[in-house]
Amino acid sequence: MTPTNDEMARILTPVAPPRVIEGVYTDDQYERLWRLIEDKGPWPTITAHHFDTVEELVATTSGPMRDGDGGMALTLDDIATGHFRGYLANGSTCFHPEIEDIFYNHRFLDLVRDYWGAQMAQPTHMLFNLCGAHHSGLSPHLDAVQFRGIRMHNSPVWLMNVMGKSGLFTDYMVKMAQVITWWYKGENGTFTYWPDGPYGPPKVLGHPLWNKGVVVQNEVMFHRGDPVGRPEDRDIPGLKHRSLLGYEADRDDWAITTDGEVIRRYQPEEMRLLVHWSAELYADMAEAEKAFEHSDDLTQERACEMLLADMRSKGVDVAEPSDPMNDSEFIKALIATYTIAPTTDWISAA
Repeated sequence: MTPTNDEMARILTPVAPPRVIEGVYTDDQYERLWRLIEDKGPWPTITAHHFDTVEELVATTSGPMRDGDGGMALTLDDIATGHFRGYLANGSTCFHPEIEDIFYNHRFLDLVRDYWGAQMAQPTHMLFNLCGAHHSGLSPHLDAVQFRGIRMHNSPVWLMNVMGKSGLFTDYMVKMAQVITWWYKGENGTFTYWPDGPYGPPKVLGHPLWNKGVVVQNEVMFHRGDPVGRPEDRDIPGLKHRSLLGYEADRDDWAITTDGEVIRRYQPEEMRLLVHWSAELYADMAEAEKAFEHSDDLTQERACEMLLADMRSKGVDVAEPSDPMNDSEFIKALIATYTIAPTTDWISAA
């Protein structure tokens, strides 16, 4: 049965409110992370990691599709923001031996087990977001919602988030939790989130944001990073979806480049760093075995069949997609059908 809007709102409420923690990393751990980020760049934009079209990006957020100025279709360059990302671990594998103790973190495992009341946990991935002053997107979003058989390594983020917002796949949803930590001493750059569901009031994690974190279930909680820096410092002329951010040791600063041309520089003290550590949880051995043995997995084909059948039951006129993962009309139909967003005055929460 298709969930009602109220039921969907309950589905998009975390298992528990975020738990704020201070002093998340030791000084040594932070310094090793920072040196690695300096040395291994340059880093692509967040959107470049996950999206090839505007439709795919919008499917992960909360608003309907819209046209650009003069009726022209928007491109990813039109909506690029100066926010950059790198992966430190994925698939439960740490990519850098010098931070293995950080990724395989017993304290974090204890925190997420307690958050869920689960018996077992395994770290799954770890990434960072890095930026200076920029116009962050104001739309709340969900992180990639994982399901048995539909995961980051085999499926696009937009599909997983549409599945999450549809409410059709809750029996397959994987228990996840994150430890997310910020280091930033500049202006603005706070974290706004909806712990009571999209129809509840937002809350803001405010300053000081130095080595402050949250234990959270971001896959089913709308949230956003607020604009960073002073408003007059946020413009980045020449920014594109393909732009890169890297550290230049000879100048001791950070540079955004587009096609090799520097378009913006930041001093180290202007940078806002977020480190996102994530784990998968199992309530008990039976749940763990179901995941490990793949005895009750979804496939992309089955997920698309269920979404298509549900849209048609709602009276949506949608053609059978020949290539569902790349059919822009199919993705637009999914966006229009499964749009759910905070209804409170969230823009003013910036």
